[in-house]
Amino acid sequence: MSDAARPWQTSERADTAEPERRALTPRRSDELVRTALSYLRRATRGPGLRARIETGAVIRIGRRLAALDDVALVAEVRAQAPLLLARGLRGRPMRIVAAGVREMTFRRLQMRHHPVQITGGLALTRGQIVEMATGEGKTITTLIPAVLVALTGVPVHVITVNKYLARRDAETLAPVLEAFGLTHGVITEETEHHLRPAIYGSDVVFTTNSDVTFDYLRDRLALGRDRTALAAIARRMLGGDGGRDSARILTRGLGFAVIDEVDSILIDEAQTPLIITVERPGGDAARAADEVMLALAATLDPGTHFQLDRKARSLRLLPPAADVLAGLVPPIPALIPEMARREALVQALSALHLYARDEDYIVTEDGLAIVDEFTGRVMPDRQWQSGLHQMIEAKERVERSGSRETLAQITYQTFFARYLWFAGMTGTAREVARELRLSHRRPVLRLPTHRRIRRRMARTRLYGRAENRWVAVARDAARIAGSGRPVLIGTRSVAASEAIAERLRAAGPSPVVLNARQDADEAGIVAEAGAPGRITVATNMAGRGTDIPVTDAVEAKGGLHVMLTEFHSSSRIDRQLIGRSARQGQRGSAAAYVSLEDPLFADMAPGMVRVLRALSARWPGRLPSPLAELLRNLAQARSERRGRKRRADTVRRARKQDKALGFRPDNI
Repeated sequence: MSDAARPWQTSERADTAEPERRALTPRRSDELVRTALSYLRRATRGPGLRARIETGAVIRIGRRLAALDDVALVAEVRAQAPLLLARGLRGRPMRIVAAGVREMTFRRLQMRHHPVQITGGLALTRGQIVEMATGEGKTITTLIPAVLVALTGVPVHVITVNKYLARRDAETLAPVLEAFGLTHGVITEETEHHLRPAIYGSDVVFTTNSDVTFDYLRDRLALGRDRTALAAIARRMLGGDGGRDSARILTRGLGFAVIDEVDSILIDEAQTPLIITVERPGGDAARAADEVMLALAATLDPGTHFQLDRKARSLRLLPPAADVLAGLVPPIPALIPEMARREALVQALSALHLYARDEDYIVTEDGLAIVDEFTGRVMPDRQWQSGLHQMIEAKERVERSGSRETLAQITYQTFFARYLWFAGMTGTAREVARELRLSHRRPVLRLPTHRRIRRRMARTRLYGRAENRWVAVARDAARIAGSGRPVLIGTRSVAASEAIAERLRAAGPSPVVLNARQDADEAGIVAEAGAPGRITVATNMAGRGTDIPVTDAVEAKGGLHVMLTEFHSSSRIDRQLIGRSARQGQRGSAAAYVSLEDPLFADMAPGMVRVLRALSARWPGRLPSPLAELLRNLAQARSERRGRKRRADTVRRARKQDKALGFRPDNI
């Protein structure tokens, strides 16, 4: 029987009491074969005949179950558990449970799964990636696989991208889970450490990707048999003795996971490994050394002393820099070795030239906070490595945090491969479908919308200068809001969101701003963004998660209007933002306003930008929309190729680091 039918009996299961896959080092020959096959198979597919037959069968069974009272309905569903264990997640038992979940959802939540959601729920149970358009009801779709798998006794984790969504999903789905006698719990960054083991003992756990991954890393550290100095530090830090009897956080192991916004987690966030570190005090001497290196770096010239690659965000010292370093009197002993001085200078130059305030990070009362470029949200407790974070703190003259020593690290690719099986949902998977199949062995199923999409997408507006773009955005936003329609303006950075908001205020309208500085109020701001005449200016965080409801009166006037003010390096992020309008068959519209000065175009298509700048000198106003689309496709394609390469490099480095640290999962 296939792993998709009975994944808990997989031959790759780790030799541990708790369910978990063992670590596998892929052979180069296997990777080459999978790469070749990925180009021969279709990257995505829609629901086939089998899926439509299954969905129809669930609906027919549901008509019979609708005649049962609650007690009989629960008994009928729970009676399928032994059959699911014996036969696997397939056949009539699976359809009865799915139909029972659909009926109970209607009774408890007054929502009944429509056919697309049933198809998606069954596909998730088999471990597929499901693309469902924004607003199609992914939350209740999760109930079908969660109940099906939890009935078999396999631990279920429903994983989202932030704590608000984890709590919201748990509160929404709790009545249905409780009706079937299934326990549930929520774990976020605010959950105290000593409470986590008991919560992980629940049938269904709602949590975030970072919480569950770091808990897993803590388990590896506390339970590892490795006796190195780092492992000893970790055991003392976590309060464990390192033996098999130590308390485990993930008490039931890694069974089945449903990952919401799966492309954000497995693709966007996969470029940086998650690291557990121990802090070493910084001290005044270390700050003084950083300030000396920053002052020295400010005297160096690009092209003469160093070479920048903004596309790859990297920096290389040139030979003249060695002469400058030779004349430096080290302020602390740690900078006496030549290599240490070179590394410190590279970090100082990177802090000055590659990382910008209000784009890559913000300064708060608590110090430096990194901003996620894909979501626009602050990433709490994250630091750049190798002293870069402390160097940027010195640049911004904020309190210096201690340097950190790595205890353990893992990538999301490695972590989620440890689940017996997992599935995912997103509104934007087709662009990365081949990578998801290749890297994670997960096929992508694209589902049609429940209702016809009625969104009007205007042609892209391309301007020669950024100033002209901002003038047009402010003018059109005020005009559309003045007609009684809500407007959502999407920006790529905190600085851009605040600049356009200030321009709007100067012209009259008073917008609401949502960026990394206001992310605590995100849910409330987004929920009110559909009010008549409301203008909301937001970074990319407005593209995922909470719904933007609009009234019938607003829809009658055309619905929510979305304005993109820059294209993202990934077209998926653009689609997420556009997808906030015209959900569930409502009316809506969207338009993109971009300029030749945008970093994406300047970095990824400089040759074409030069040509178009020459044309813009002869072409008053906007450039033709076909040229804008050509420029966008070229720049985003190059950027996404670079992203794929970075993710592949991250995986390779993680494998080497895993071996070097001695924290391989199969040693636990």
